[in-house]
Amino acid sequence: MRRAGAMVAGALAAVLAGPAMAEVAPPPPPYVGAYQPQGVDEIGLWREFDESERRLAASELVIRDEKLNAYVRHVLCDTVGTDRCKAVRVYIMREPTFNANMSSNGTMRVFSGLLLRMRSEAELGAILGHEFGHYEQRHGLKLFKARRTGTDLLAWSALLASMAPSYNVRRSYADVQLSVYGNLFRYSRDNEREADRLGVGYLNTSKLRPQAASAVWQNLMAEIEASSRSKGLSKPRFNAIAFTASHPPEGERALTMAALADPDGASRDDGADRYREAMAHWLPIFLDDQIKLNDFGASDYLIQSLAASGWTAPLWFARGELYRLRGQQRDLVNAAEFYESAIRLDTALADAHRGLGLSLIKTGRPTDGQAALRKYLELKPEASDAAMIRMMLTKEGVTN
Repeated sequence: MRRAGAMVAGALAAVLAGPAMAEVAPPPPPYVGAYQPQGVDEIGLWREFDESERRLAASELVIRDEKLNAYVRHVLCDTVGTDRCKAVRVYIMREPTFNANMSSNGTMRVFSGLLLRMRSEAELGAILGHEFGHYEQRHGLKLFKARRTGTDLLAWSALLASMAPSYNVRRSYADVQLSVYGNLFRYSRDNEREADRLGVGYLNTSKLRPQAASAVWQNLMAEIEASSRSKGLSKPRFNAIAFTASHPPEGERALTMAALADPDGASRDDGADRYREAMAHWLPIFLDDQIKLNDFGASDYLIQSLAASGWTAPLWFARGELYRLRGQQRDLVNAAEFYESAIRLDTALADAHRGLGLSLIKTGRPTDGQAALRKYLELKPEASDAAMIRMMLTKEGVTN
């Protein structure tokens, strides 16, 4: 963590002598309402987006938690204002990568991996505002027109159609069709700068802390560096993450975002406590999805980052799972310690007893491991793997 932070700080310092600093982002222009498609081509494109949204609405990928959806929409409305917010239909998708985007017809997709990585309402508002900035400036439509030829129009239609089947299959982290979104909304750097300026402009006029926009990029760069370092790579692979493939997270950008933020807003509430409360139910689920990505460095960075506000039983448990699943002998010893820390904070956390038992058995402590597994069965007798665990206890010569 400290090394990653130092690398990010170094990257920022390296650009201090670079391009001139941006000025504070001005308030957004008066809102003129949602754009309506003009002409045959635009109307055809809107129909494709509408059809894609229809399939999205029925997809198993969509999280239908009414409370969570209302909260995310509330943050969006607090950021961009009520009038602009009315133009948006938000869909939270259970997909563990860091991404969000918005179609020209007003469909906003927010990936669960994005929610896992945000630390406050202000940080979430920074990303949602940025995506709304692309929408308000009609960057997607301009990109379509710039690339449009007779062949391209067919290609866009085929691309949108190809996205549809992925809504009807069970989520797969290897489903490359999800990454289509990242490619579809790969804007130019000028578009990104315009969306950055408008997005921070929304925050400057909101009640949220605009400096959060810069923090998002710094945290993302640190995570990618942690991931690369864990894999033994000499350079971070920014293009390996869908969002950063289309939104380059250079140090210059984080510095520019900081300069765009109104200094008078630095003392505002960033909504960190409200954000933690809103995400509390989903945090263990999102962490479990993240761990299954098999990106040890990024996952460990995220867990430790979340623990900056205090270690909790779910965070210790997630770290135990991360180390146990990597499975080196030294990992199993560490995992047992993390599970024990989780149990000290919540003795009823059944899955922590399970992880502890499995780790102890594999590190030469079968008696202690079996005791932990018996506790697991006591707390969760109807667990889906209860029969298998009972067989393990019998095999070890200990009855339950």
